[in-house]
This record gives sequence, structure tokens and C-alpha cells, in this order.
Amino acid sequence: MTSKNAIKLIREAFDSEFEGRSVFVTGHTGFKGSWLTIWLHQLGAKVSGFSMNVPTCPSNFKASRVGELIERHVEADLRSISSLQTSLEKADPDVVFHLAAQPLVRESYRSPHDTFETNFMGTCNLLEAIRLRAKPCVVVVITSDKCYENQESHHPYLEDDAMGGHDPYSASKGAVELLVASYRRSFFPAARVSEHGIKLASARAGNVIGGGDWAQDRLVPDIVEHLNAQRPVPVRNPAAVRPWQHVLEPLSGYLTLASRMLVADDPELCSGWNFGPHEHGSACVSTLVERFCAAWKGGTWDNVSTPGQPHEAKLLRLSIEKAKSQLSWHPVWQFEQSVQRTVQWYRAFNQAAGASMLNFCLQDIADYSRDSLAVERGSAGTEIRLSTQAA
Repeated sequence: MTSKNAIKLIREAFDSEFEGRSVFVTGHTGFKGSWLTIWLHQLGAKVSGFSMNVPTCPSNFKASRVGELIERHVEADLRSISSLQTSLEKADPDVVFHLAAQPLVRESYRSPHDTFETNFMGTCNLLEAIRLRAKPCVVVVITSDKCYENQESHHPYLEDDAMGGHDPYSASKGAVELLVASYRRSFFPAARVSEHGIKLASARAGNVIGGGDWAQDRLVPDIVEHLNAQRPVPVRNPAAVRPWQHVLEPLSGYLTLASRMLVADDPELCSGWNFGPHEHGSACVSTLVERFCAAWKGGTWDNVSTPGQPHEAKLLRLSIEKAKSQLSWHPVWQFEQSVQRTVQWYRAFNQAAGASMLNFCLQDIADYSRDSLAVERGSAGTEIRLSTQAA
């Protein structure tokens, strides 16, 4: 079970703004969504989840038994506005986090129509259901760092840079940002939030790593699969540079943003936000693979790039100055620590033999909260350890 000190520390990091609140999470069965649901539960929120299915096997949702933490679990399709309306009515949320999506670049090449329909029209259905519900709430729509019109330059993208996207996935996320901006201007104007009560923001994160990700064609799951099988890791784009960050980094950004929106009617909060690593957190794919293998204590990789493979961005960086200056949000874990934490999670999963991984996730969240408060206060903080009992 989680110690009282750990719970106190985790809640202190967000001023307990979520305690007792109803929170509606789409995509709660996914990699980021399952971690967010665990964290919200520790913050005292009453979480309702909406997702088409559990997208992978294994999954963190199953491995950490996240279904036992939530008020209601709905398996339905974002493309059904009636299902969204019914679920929102039952949940009656104070906060909505929208993470459900088709999240993979290479899958978007295979299924472009489904990608646009799920990502764009699914988000449109959610925003329309919220509009028709006409009740005050905070809404944070999660898109991607790939929403920007990427010029492959060293320029870190700012929140007001142009939207775009080469591949269908990236383009769908750029389109979602335009959709969010349209609904905010047309129906939920930030300057008149006292009249309609709906506070709408979007969040763009860098490339996320962490335990519990088994998505197809994603780098860390590929690394883990091949290291477990003692085979060389196939790497498609070894020179591509990405803003790597542990999964708890962007989630802390989403929680920070939503907690501020809950207590303030500041129109500036209802906008787009980048949550990424410090500039030195960006690294090329080959560096991540090599650091992962070193932390794993073994493993090699092969360059399997081919001239005709689908286009993927070679260089991508985010500016996080807005979040730092206006939200006092800062990245906490450095690149090396993020890799180490990720390796430790998968190692623990291998050893768990089917036992719940929830306590391991809670330990990471408690440690991150401790380190976050230490960064904020400029002190070392006090280490919190959890019981090893099954949660």
C-alpha cells in the first residue's frame, strides 16, 4: 500500500486541487493515459475512463491493474458522439483530459483515413459533446510535438508557430490544434469564461519514454522486445533527434496546467502549451538506444534504415519557456535518469511474473513528486519509500 507520507507528498506537488474532483480521461487504457489515471487516483480524484479498448498486450493498464482504481470504465469509440455524451453525463466531470488517439506515425501511413477520423473527428465529437453539455469544466486536449510545420531546423518550436505535419499522424495533430483553437474562439472564448465556464487548452509533449509502453513501431518497446530476446535492436532512423522525456514529465505539465485552470479564470491559461525536456534533453535515436543498452547491461543495435522507408522527421525540438515562465513548470528528470527509470520498470516487470506493477508506478510518482518539490524549493528534499506490499 502507499504510505501516508508518500500520498501527502504527491498531493502537495499539486496543492490537492484534484482531491474529490471528477476527472474524465479519454485513452485511459493507453501508455500515458494509464500513468495519468494512477497519478490522478493518488491525488484523490474520482476518475472515469473512456477508451476503445486496451490497445496492447501486455499493457500498463493491465500490468498495474488500473481498472481497479477508477469509478467507471467505458469501452467505446470516439467516433460515436452519443457514447461520449452519455459518458460525460454520467461522469459529470470537473476536468477532462483528452488523450485517446491513433498515436503512431507508421500506422498513419497504413491507415490514413482512420487516423484522421479518430484524431480529428474524435476530438471534434468530444468538444461538441462538451459544448452541448454546457456545464463548466476544464478541458486539456493532448496533441503532439509533431503538430508543428517542421522545417527540420535547430529552432525550438514556440506555441504560436505554424501548425502542419508531413505524415498523416502529424497532420492530424496539427489539424486538432486548429480545431481546438476554433472551438475556443467560436464557443468558449477565454475572455468570457465567467459566462460559459468552459476552459479549453491544448498540450504538446516531446517524445515520451517510460515503463509500460508496448506500442507497435515505437522505439522503447522495440528495444525491450529485442533485448529480452537477446537480439540486436533494429533502428530505422539512428540520426533523428528527438526531445526525449520520461512519461511523468509531460503528465506533470498537464496536471499543473489543469490545476491552475481549476482555480483561476486567467484567459492566458486557455491556450497551447509545450511540455518538453531542457534543451540538452534532446538526443539522437542512436544515443537513446546505446544508453538503454548500457543501463540494461548488454545489447547491441543494427541500422536498418532504407532509402524508401516512410518519411519521419529528422530533427525536432520544443521551446518550454512559456510553461517555465507562466506556470513555473520545469522538467525534473534528466535524460540519463529517465532512461534508467525506464529500464528499471521493464526489468521489474520481467521479474514480477504477473504480479501488479502498481507499487512500482507509485514509487516513480512519489520519487518524481519529491524531486519536483526539491527543484521548486532548491533543496534536496526528503526521500519517500513505499511498502513493497501488493497494492
